[in-house]
Amino acid sequence: MTTHDFVGIGLGPFNLGLACLTDPLRSSDDLDGVFLEARDRFSWHPGMLLDDAPLQVPFLADLVTMADPTSRWSFLSYLKQAGHLYPFYIRESFYPLRKEYDDYCRWAAERLPSVRFGQQVTGVEHDGTAYLVTSATGETYRTRRLVLGIGTSPRVPDALRAVVEVRGAPATSGPVVEVRGAPATSLETSGTVTHSADYLARKAELQRQDRITVVGSGQSAAEVYQDLLAEAPDHGYELVWLTRSPRFFPMEYTKLTLEMTSPEYGEYHRRLPIETRDRLAREQRHLFKGISGDLVDAIFDLHYQQRVSGVGPNTTLLTHTEVRAARPVDDGSELDLLHVETGERFSLTTGGLVLATGYAPTRPAFLEGIRDRIRYDARGRYDVAADYSVDVNGGEVFVQNAEEHTHSLLAPDLGMGPYRNSVIVAAMLGREVYPVEKRIAVQTFGVPDHLKRAI
Repeated sequence: MTTHDFVGIGLGPFNLGLACLTDPLRSSDDLDGVFLEARDRFSWHPGMLLDDAPLQVPFLADLVTMADPTSRWSFLSYLKQAGHLYPFYIRESFYPLRKEYDDYCRWAAERLPSVRFGQQVTGVEHDGTAYLVTSATGETYRTRRLVLGIGTSPRVPDALRAVVEVRGAPATSGPVVEVRGAPATSLETSGTVTHSADYLARKAELQRQDRITVVGSGQSAAEVYQDLLAEAPDHGYELVWLTRSPRFFPMEYTKLTLEMTSPEYGEYHRRLPIETRDRLAREQRHLFKGISGDLVDAIFDLHYQQRVSGVGPNTTLLTHTEVRAARPVDDGSELDLLHVETGERFSLTTGGLVLATGYAPTRPAFLEGIRDRIRYDARGRYDVAADYSVDVNGGEVFVQNAEEHTHSLLAPDLGMGPYRNSVIVAAMLGREVYPVEKRIAVQTFGVPDHLKRAI
């Protein structure tokens, strides 16, 4: 049996970027890796591929450019081969459409020889010298290292648990839902209830309801709300948007804040005490989980247009509003609500309910066979090293986008994916194939050595 240098499990943008960056190393026999994906084709957040929704990062944050600007797998290379380069140039926007990014990723995935679709991983064991990865098709892959890129799962808050029936299953079989820490493969609902991850598939059903309620405060909630508001006059439904946040926070794009997605901030954050890191995770959410300022303005403008034209808007936006409980009723879902500032309790019945409540990392069931080889922190999460490894020996099992609690904002940021992959490649080979930036920020995080003085 062939022993691979590494096996990547899952094929989201981050592991796909690793496949692109290791492709020339594979052909030169420096690093032999294969990538196993349960689905039959690449698909990136299909439930939110709205026609006009842009990516929230510039096109330079593609699969490879920030690590290797000369790569044949760049977004610009895709545009050239697709015949879209000049139209993209004339469009004069740094931000590709989300559908365009999805198509770009699929273009790369379908051309990479290291990618294996239809390979649902069911188990991982260690035979004393290497890892054995088993798929549902009965195939076994032997490898020295693993790179886990299974992504995050839709999260359902506890308060909404009663309107969601979860059917348990292995976490590798497809899209999963995180409910009280337990993964599941489907979202079975009473009435028309859906997570934003499945919004487009349930949109027509939602629009047959008299009232639709969106719960959430981030970009996905805003995009769903705008899309439903634009078509509300044609369908006649009432639209409600609830968030427990004090306001509809715009994402902060100032340059010194963007430096928090820098290698040095990630290293600084990783060295903080666990209590401090978890507190910062709560405080910094609006920095990267807020709403695009342009989208906030577009929503206001849409309200104004409907008001002037006399077709609406039949809508209510509520901040400081927390869902305390939910229950299924004959005509949908009844929500028990608390206005946090005033302390008032009230209820709302809604036929349609969209949970734009974010995503959470899940611990895949297939890792149980090597649980004793993985490092966990005091709160049961991966204990992620500077090189993104989580195994007890170091340098054997790496994670992608499962380290927000250690590396902070860098974990989900598409633009930092090539950086993380550069680090992982260097850890596997013992040398830097792609230069790993040590310092890119203007500011200093923590106390610099030259200012340290005992008091």
